[in-house]
Amino acid sequence: MSRPASVPQARAVRLGPRSILALLLVSAVGVGALGWPFLAPPESSVAAHSQDAPWLFAGLLVLLVAVVGATISESGLGPKAVAMVGVLAATGAALRPIGAGTAGIEPMFFLMVLSGRVLGPGFGFVLGSLTMFASALLTGGVGPWLPFQMLSMGWFAMGAGLLPGPDRLRGRGELLLLSSYGFLGAFAYGTAMNLAGWPFMAENSTAIAFDADAPVAVNLARFVAYCLATSLGWDLGRAVVTVALTWLVGPAVLKALRRATRRAAFETPVTFDAPVR
Repeated sequence: MSRPASVPQARAVRLGPRSILALLLVSAVGVGALGWPFLAPPESSVAAHSQDAPWLFAGLLVLLVAVVGATISESGLGPKAVAMVGVLAATGAALRPIGAGTAGIEPMFFLMVLSGRVLGPGFGFVLGSLTMFASALLTGGVGPWLPFQMLSMGWFAMGAGLLPGPDRLRGRGELLLLSSYGFLGAFAYGTAMNLAGWPFMAENSTAIAFDADAPVAVNLARFVAYCLATSLGWDLGRAVVTVALTWLVGPAVLKALRRATRRAAFETPVTFDAPVR
């Protein structure tokens, strides 16, 4: 018996040239905002104004994320896609407080992986950013770190949409791919959030704090030690929970998302028939 041909998955958000350009812009600013301790030389004026960075970058990133959302909306975020974003963002925001403060148990991460996988990178970025924003409002976690959380979660969900084989890979192979990505992505998210806060520790308070006068290699060693000492357990818990939920409920969630996507028919043009006389 011949194997049935794969059916391309519908995409709720199609990334056009403007959307891609906006995503590249906000990502470049985000990389600069997170990686400036390793990109700026010690004698630069960036280090001298490092204490202003959280607020300056926070305001800029909020504006850029808004621009990206508006651009993606212009490229075809219709009412059905808006409804899908709203439902999934509300679900993710409700899942986040379940294990907040307990060994990194954050079940929202597996939902971001599966949603990005089924609905594509554009939808994944919008969903990840909005989910983190909604969860911050729900838990009272609004602060200068929020734009970094929104951007990092947007990257995380978008990356799931860029994984290979969205139309052909199914079954255990797909679950292995998604769980592996979720495991590594959970650590990458934690590392990005460590970068958002690590440079602003008091330099003289600990030997693993950022030193504006030290060379890059020394600060890199300090940052690795900081991650191991402060967030390794949390990131490991997040990664394990993401893998476990992907294997336990992933098949059912993937099936439900794909069924909802087919029924929504995002890419089917709306037509109006002439009234019958």
